[in-house]
Formats: sequence, structure tokens, C-alpha cells
Amino acid sequence: MSVFADTSGLYAFVVRSDAGHGKAQRVLRGLWEAGRVVRTTSYVVIETTALLQSRSGLAAAHDFHEAVLPLIDIEWVGESLHRSGVARWRREDRRSLSLVDAISFTCMDEHGIRDAFTLDPDFDHAGFKRLLRG
Repeated sequence: MSVFADTSGLYAFVVRSDAGHGKAQRVLRGLWEAGRVVRTTSYVVIETTALLQSRSGLAAAHDFHEAVLPLIDIEWVGESLHRSGVARWRREDRRSLSLVDAISFTCMDEHGIRDAFTLDPDFDHAGFKRLLRG
């Protein structure tokens, strides 16, 4: 069974000073050791890269691309997934729900993924199981 990796989990995994770093390290490494497929979208990759670059610098963003991304199955967002995610985002009409998250939820639904490597409570609200809690 696959697990979906969100920006908050990936950020915590990479950034040593993040409060969730230790748990994120244990959980993600445990998933890989158990042979679980960790999936994300290209939109999450962009969001995570931008966050790492702005908060932690280019070295952290480069480490993410060189050491973490090769171990993750990336769903490249095409027109169909983008449109479906936008429709979900508009339907839910919640200011706190980002377009990236709506597309992530749509991707998870399309692949039958229920578990999320994330600290984001919006995943709980959408009915997914968060593997990280603050």
C-alpha cells in the first residue's frame, strides 16, 4: 500500500531544526524499510523546494532533490489531475484548503491511498490518516 508524502512531512524530514524532524526521520525511513511506496505530486515537489529554499537555503533544497526525491514516486500533474483538483478545491470552498492540497487529495483518491506522511490537519479533515502528528 502506498503512502502520500506532503510538504510538511518532507520539510520536517529534511530540516534538522524542525520540531518534527526526529519523528519524520523515523517514520519515513520505516516506510522505506517496510517496502512501502511513497508517492507525491510534482506540485508538492515545487512547494517543498520553494519552502526549503526560502527558509533553509539552497543547500537544503539541493539535498531534497538529490537524496530524498530519488526514493519517492512522483505523480507528474497533468491537465486531468489539475482540473479535478481545481474542481475539488472550488467545491470545498474553504480558505484554509490550498490548491496543492486539493490536488494531493484527488491524487490520493485516484490511487486509493489513505495514509499521509504529513503534519497538516487538512488531511484529517479530508478523511485521510496522518502518520505524523505535531
